[in-house]
Amino acid sequence: MNDLDRCYILLGLEPGASQEEVNQAYKDLAFVWHPDRVPKDNPRLLEKAQEKLKEINWARDQLRAHQKAPVRAQAQTAQPKSNSKASARPSQTYYHYQSPHHHQTSQKAPQPQQQARRHSDLSGADLRGANLKEKDLSGRNLSNADLSNANLSDAFLHNVNLTGANLHGANLFRANLLQARLNNANLQEANLIGADLSGADLSGADLRGACIGSPGRVMVKLTGANLMGTTMPDGSLHQ
Repeated sequence: MNDLDRCYILLGLEPGASQEEVNQAYKDLAFVWHPDRVPKDNPRLLEKAQEKLKEINWARDQLRAHQKAPVRAQAQTAQPKSNSKASARPSQTYYHYQSPHHHQTSQKAPQPQQQARRHSDLSGADLRGANLKEKDLSGRNLSNADLSNANLSDAFLHNVNLTGANLHGANLFRANLLQARLNNANLQEANLIGADLSGADLSGADLRGACIGSPGRVMVKLTGANLMGTTMPDGSLHQ
């Protein structure tokens, strides 16, 4: 796998994606992986988020350089050679957790990882009682999977497909389920305290008996979530 292919995979894009698509994918992933969204009492997870942020910074830079290379080559032939050093560089926005001098380290190619994991199809998988704590399952297809009593605490489940999945009794404590598809999922008696379900689709999901906080206080982030037809923890149907 060459560096460009790796960059597209890191950003969850198909080869040949436009610069606009690259920028949007970068912004989305930088938001998801920003260390400020990670619990500060979990140093290992915090370090993982920092490394992920470096990877997507590097990927965005490589793709931008590749896409702009023909433009730069054409401009150099039309201008005197002495002016090449004075050419303006396009402004770029970076997301860093630490000081800006770490930007140079982000230019280095990240260590090889299982880059294609985001595209793995785990639909219908039997993951009952599995320990998936802090795992990165973002973007995966887990539709109709059996995750009953699985440990998904602090897991990265951004944009995951859990349509019709069985999450009965699962531990989703502080899980990142941003924009996840949970329509018609079984979340009975699941622990959802601290979970981020912003923008998630929970239509038709069953949350009976799920733990979402203390009496009078909801401790689950549901900003922009679709709750149409969702069975709430108390058994009522959300209209």
